Amino acid sequence: MQVEFENTAIAFESKSTSELKRAYWLFKLISAKWMVNTGKFLTKLGFALHLPIKGIIKATLFKQFVGGESIEDCEPTIQHLWKYHIGTILDYSVEGKEDEESFDASLYEILRTFDKASGDERIPFCVFKVTGLARQELLEKVSKTIPLTDEETEEWTRVKNRVEIICQKAFNIKKPVFIDAEETWIQPAIDLLAWEMMQKYNQQHIIVYNTIQLYRHDRLEYLKNLHHQAQLQGVKIGVKLVRGAYMEKERDRAATLQYADPIQPNKSATDHDFDCALEYCIENLNDIAFCAGSHNEASAQLLVNLMRSRNISPNHPHVWFAQLLGMSDHISFNLAKAGFNVAKYVPYGPVKEVVPYLIRRAEENTSVKGQTGRELSLITRELKRRNQG
Repeated sequence: MQVEFENTAIAFESKSTSELKRAYWLFKLISAKWMVNTGKFLTKLGFALHLPIKGIIKATLFKQFVGGESIEDCEPTIQHLWKYHIGTILDYSVEGKEDEESFDASLYEILRTFDKASGDERIPFCVFKVTGLARQELLEKVSKTIPLTDEETEEWTRVKNRVEIICQKAFNIKKPVFIDAEETWIQPAIDLLAWEMMQKYNQQHIIVYNTIQLYRHDRLEYLKNLHHQAQLQGVKIGVKLVRGAYMEKERDRAATLQYADPIQPNKSATDHDFDCALEYCIENLNDIAFCAGSHNEASAQLLVNLMRSRNISPNHPHVWFAQLLGMSDHISFNLAKAGFNVAKYVPYGPVKEVVPYLIRRAEENTSVKGQTGRELSLITRELKRRNQG
């Protein structure tokens, strides 16, 4: 049975016509790479010169892709999504700070998302980035197994303690947590932390999820090895499957430093491994819980078909779909309407601090082939349907 992702009436049921028109013009603007690059430059310049650009950002990119400046600001979005049976994953999206005070502040804010999620079925998962809790240079050194100085050893202990506090909180309130994936040169340290937390907290219930970026050619094998290792130790695993978010940066760094490109040779290879990962998780659903974090209709339909062919309930607790707020509503809302578990990543944070996240969203929409065009065509079709109605 097909889920009708072409059904724009369901996809945009939650949007007013004026909201759809605003989204149309926004996607139209960010479909042009020169416009994104110009906007990126002007935004940085505006903040540097203390120009009043905050209002412009809040009314455009922020309104489309962000839940608010604080957890409290996100409540209307949480309510709105839940009205259509879509959960919220609160994502504190402040990036780029690298001092102990900022790491402790991030820890505090992440724990606040758990307080908000505790006992609230509208928020099925929490999430955090290890780079919000640790210096990139330290993570790279740990990833390369370079011996740490005494001071760095103490610093690494503090990082592990922060991660432990988060996972312990997740365990205490029975709320699963996603550990986001990051660049290849720091990912081994993140994998290490995730595995240690899984060993401790995934004995009975699946609390800790690591994120697997399938645009890397080695990650399908990593998934299988992780599962095998977990089976040997009587541990269940949680994984969030994504295609990936750092392709251009990864390729550029590999070329500059002259090491083997860690990224798949082409998109079809990425799609192949992503779909194989879906099949592997479905085949091992007793001891793997997973979230398909994808904006790809074909992969979403494949997972739907895999579940139905095996008589797996659409709302099986080990299977979730997730998309970003403001993107691919035709996937999220049609899946939710058909009874599947769906959640949206809802980023939040002060406008100036969330700008790097917003720029990345805009850049991804111009670099991912067909993404912006797809959004525009669906919005256009729905506006036309409403005009005819």
